[in-house]
Amino acid sequence: MSRGLTEPAVEIQGLKVTFGGKVRAVDGVDLTLGRGQAIALIGESGSGKSVTLRAIMRLNPERKTAIEGRILVAGRDVMAMGKRDLTALRGREVAMIFQEPLLALDPVYTVGRQIMEAIRQHEGIGAAEARARALQQFERVRIPSPERRLDAYPHEMSGGMRQRAMIALALACNPKVLLADEPTTALDATVQIQILLLLRDLQAELGLSTLFVTHDLGAAVEVADRIAVMYAGRIVEEGSARQVVLNPHHPYTIGLLRSRADGALAKGSRLQTIPGSPPDLANRQPGCPFAPRCFLAEERCRVGDPPVVEAGPGHRAACWKTDEATRSFQAQRAEMVEA
Repeated sequence: MSRGLTEPAVEIQGLKVTFGGKVRAVDGVDLTLGRGQAIALIGESGSGKSVTLRAIMRLNPERKTAIEGRILVAGRDVMAMGKRDLTALRGREVAMIFQEPLLALDPVYTVGRQIMEAIRQHEGIGAAEARARALQQFERVRIPSPERRLDAYPHEMSGGMRQRAMIALALACNPKVLLADEPTTALDATVQIQILLLLRDLQAELGLSTLFVTHDLGAAVEVADRIAVMYAGRIVEEGSARQVVLNPHHPYTIGLLRSRADGALAKGSRLQTIPGSPPDLANRQPGCPFAPRCFLAEERCRVGDPPVVEAGPGHRAACWKTDEATRSFQAQRAEMVEA
């Protein structure tokens, strides 16, 4: 077996992304995506999830962005790539599903033409063969009347159909890595479930390595093998989906779980919220960035960075008080069962 096939699909080491020399949007992220694996990045808006995804393809604006650390795709250093190698990487090896397809798709060209253009650029084939491939992709993502939809403009399709078309575009050149940036945010609940199931089926069928960004824990559990929780540009907890949801060790993860409808203390009680607001990334303070909002914070949390604690096999959290946080969560779950 060649060395390339033994490498992780994506390996991020010490990634820091700073905008305008002031705003540290990503602050020391380490993350490994195995081949055929699906990882969900979750957290509030502004936590650095989308910036991390865009850094993998170097899509953040170069003039305003400073990037430190290493990003390896199948063992190749993305940060060392020139323009030609990056062009080959984008779409061919790594593809992205953007959050809002109506903005990501060009409004003056048919959807089919845009998919054909991507295929022809990377594959060097003729228009007829590219159209046949585009039609095949539409059938794969289960777009009804695919032949007719190829000649539709983005505004002529519903939100769900546009998102399926965006998935077809991302998969057009058979990438090994798929980056999905909140692909269900603008959709109603029924269509969200359909898209999540489609992504899960495609990942299994094609053996894709997937990084899935969302703020919805339910969606993360539906599509991911592992969950990485981000806050203020850092991964504060990472583990299998089961570990993170059933046995969380970071107060922020617990706050996210408690703010869900099934996280209420008892039927009919108010949902709990995380107090305060995310920190100002342009004016970072010493200590754990979550300390001002944390129900377990103490003086040491405000003066020094917390250690990364191994909470179990493949499960880690960056907190001084992981055991106390977990006990608090389990006690609340016990109360819910009794109620």
